[in-house]
Amino acid sequence: MPIRRVVAGCLLLAAALEAQKLENTGAPMRVPFQCSAEEIGAFGLTCPSGHPCPVYLELAAVGSSSSRIFLTGNLHAESVTLFSILLASEDEGKTWYEPHERIRGAGLEQIQFFDLENGWIGGEQLGAVPRDPFLLVTQDGGKLWRAAPVYEEGRAGAIDIFHFDSKTHGRLWVDRTMAGEPERRYELLESRTGGESWILRAASGRPIPGQPSEAPAAAGLRLRTEEASQSYRVEKQTGEGWRPVASFLVRVGECGELERYSVP
Repeated sequence: MPIRRVVAGCLLLAAALEAQKLENTGAPMRVPFQCSAEEIGAFGLTCPSGHPCPVYLELAAVGSSSSRIFLTGNLHAESVTLFSILLASEDEGKTWYEPHERIRGAGLEQIQFFDLENGWIGGEQLGAVPRDPFLLVTQDGGKLWRAAPVYEEGRAGAIDIFHFDSKTHGRLWVDRTMAGEPERRYELLESRTGGESWILRAASGRPIPGQPSEAPAAAGLRLRTEEASQSYRVEKQTGEGWRPVASFLVRVGECGELERYSVP
């Protein structure tokens, strides 16, 4: 590909990200969301005029690489997951943008960085039965992410937890309780390609030994909900306790059948 085209593509991407940035003024920020008539039909929503369907932000985890902060989660209505969401800040929470496009019907959860460059985020499709688990993979500290499926073919299952002990080697535990295969309710997979491909190492009707009890927390950062403002708060640990970094409203918009709705 000609170098001019590559440069032009990078400039367009940078301009698009700049246009979508959220400015942190101290008040809870609202993630932009609009719902089209096509999306209402695709998700099977019933949102008659005068009774629109609320849409909510759900944040699952916070992670960091060098000066970048990342938040994982999803956008959902009361009965269905709409899109995954990945939020990032490069200036300690002053501005935020989305470094990866939203994935229809999916949610993002655990995030891990092995070093300043190599990181992973776990996700899956969140329908009636969780299925098609995948990782978002970065090798440049979170500037760019790409999706890598756990299985070569679609199947039911959700990532319970994963752990990389080098930039190439990792293990991943899948919960397939809802797949209807009691003898393979749990699976352990191993990757030696940085999460690009996986090999099945064990399958059992019982939890497989060796699974970590919980994902490692981001050093010096935490994510919590605040009832009073109906928001998620990102906080950073200091010598005097925890100071606020940013906050995001839980309710982000509405879906209606006859027109697009968004909360002003």
